[in-house]
Amino acid sequence: MNGNNPYARLPEVPSFTLTSTTVVDGKPLPAPQMSGLFGVPGGQDASPQLTWSGAPAGTKSYAVTVYDPDAPTGSGFWHWAVANIPADIATLPEGAGDDTGTGLPAGAVQLPGDARAARYIGGAPPAGHGPHRYFITVHALDVEDLGVAADATPALLGFTMASHILGRATLVATAETPAG
Repeated sequence: MNGNNPYARLPEVPSFTLTSTTVVDGKPLPAPQMSGLFGVPGGQDASPQLTWSGAPAGTKSYAVTVYDPDAPTGSGFWHWAVANIPADIATLPEGAGDDTGTGLPAGAVQLPGDARAARYIGGAPPAGHGPHRYFITVHALDVEDLGVAADATPALLGFTMASHILGRATLVATAETPAG
């Protein structure tokens, strides 16, 4: 596993608290958070339950991203991106990032990730590629609406929100598929 941290070259911002009943920081993704769509046995492509607190004053919305910098693509792999989560929301239930996004709050926009699906796609590291890290991040933003189109990429979301981030909370889960 390399030391590639997707936030290392971004401006430092305060951290706040992010917890999950489904994912534990530094531990492997549970089976439901793995990708059945990509053929992982037991994978359900269920977005993790997330709860956050202590966001900086002035927070007007949140964005949530799940990113694997260790994917063998040269650019990592975006598993999930949600923008415009209202500031009065501080939790997302497990499975909120399904095909319909019915578990997301009104006004939130679920963007297509690198699998071109506007939903959460679970972990699915290639067999024998080694451990992968999944940066599950809640970004506290100083605007209510980032103005990103529903078909925008997560990279464009990241670019658009870069100057609006007041704080960031991250859990890093892992996954590895043994060589078969």
